[in-house]
Amino acid sequence: MAEHQDETRAAYDGVVELYASMFADRLETQPFARTMVGTFAELVRGTGNLRTADAGCGPGHLTALLNELGLDAFGLDLSPGMIDHARRAHPALRFDEARMEALPVEDRALGGVLAHYSMIHTPPGELPALLAEQARVLARGGLLLVSFFGTDGPEPVRFDHKVTPAYSWPVDRFAGLLAGAGLATFARLLHDPASERGFLDVHLLARRA
Repeated sequence: MAEHQDETRAAYDGVVELYASMFADRLETQPFARTMVGTFAELVRGTGNLRTADAGCGPGHLTALLNELGLDAFGLDLSPGMIDHARRAHPALRFDEARMEALPVEDRALGGVLAHYSMIHTPPGELPALLAEQARVLARGGLLLVSFFGTDGPEPVRFDHKVTPAYSWPVDRFAGLLAGAGLATFARLLHDPASERGFLDVHLLARRA
């Protein structure tokens, strides 16, 4: 796990400013993703536990959006370059360097975890441990919104992402991994991103049992 994470961290450290500029609109041009993030925030508010981790926060644009939507959100990311940018861009918010399989959060402490395309670089064999860690930090009834690339085939597909290699997933198989981690999927949104890759964009909402 450490080797691919070191490669991912170095790759994202090298594109911080470009990446931040690409996503500065904070989903304004992505209505489906924006709708799911808004629904996620509303449901987390409904649990009464507003504390939320933006796991794989990148430059912090969605951490800021979650706070505007009424959550007590903080950002975590593998890349120190991304964390540095997020702290400068959003000085009132908390951002910390962290690995997704070892979150610096106590057990069952959070009302929500957002993982917006932040698991796509994880090799398939390592994904169950990553999902188990998200489940660990969620309180009973807490919510996970995970977004990723979907494929129609039976197996995950490795592809050349613009930053570093990534994987697309069969939706039902990913949902099965969530169930194995104690996270019950209760809503899903799939849509065609009209990209040259041919993958679907997938957003799954799951609840901690």
